Amino acid sequence: MTLRRILRLVVLLATAAAAFWVGLPQLPDRWSPWAPLRLSDPPNLLTGFKLRRLGGDPAACRAVLDQADFTYTPVADRKTGSGCGFRNAVRIERGDIAYGGGFVATCPLAVALELFERHALQPAAEAVFGQPVVAIEHLGSYACRNVGNRPAGRRSQHASANALDIAGVVLRDGTRVTLASDWDGGGAKAGFLRRARDGACEIFGVVLGPDYDAAHRTHLHVDLSRASLCR
Repeated sequence: MTLRRILRLVVLLATAAAAFWVGLPQLPDRWSPWAPLRLSDPPNLLTGFKLRRLGGDPAACRAVLDQADFTYTPVADRKTGSGCGFRNAVRIERGDIAYGGGFVATCPLAVALELFERHALQPAAEAVFGQPVVAIEHLGSYACRNVGNRPAGRRSQHASANALDIAGVVLRDGTRVTLASDWDGGGAKAGFLRRARDGACEIFGVVLGPDYDAAHRTHLHVDLSRASLCR
């Protein structure tokens, strides 16, 4: 998280605490740090805080996920190697839109993906193409590996099923939009992908695309790490 976002969040939390102690009218739920996250609320400065809180409360997280039209199955906590495995995870078969193959994700990541669909991806598609996205094509979520597939170093967020690599989307009329082919192509498709990337940055901790490095030329990496990076 950038210093500016940290300062804004601190001010917001301090204001909310002061309002609580002096008995001012109750804050709207979307601006209250104590209120549960609701999928219908547009993302704001508290969204990341509320998503992280769901990481330690599987029941609360699944209650939020049940607000969506997700088809999912809870997955048992599992350790697969040194620094690898997952907890509070679900297997996603499809969301409000289809995914190109099921995948395992932490429950908070699944919630973040639903927020992304509702508040970033679909609005971008309607604004640019006048039609919705019906499917997301992805390159997977869980993989026991280090950052950048390096032989040594810290584990990737993929190693804990806390990341997804989005390769592209399919629109209602069958049009495919992919990062590999369309990011640098100019025109409507490139504009749509950049709108989607910018919207993702309001929800996920880290968003990395083709502008970051060659390793991300074909996809948009999104994760819920505590870092803050939008490229």
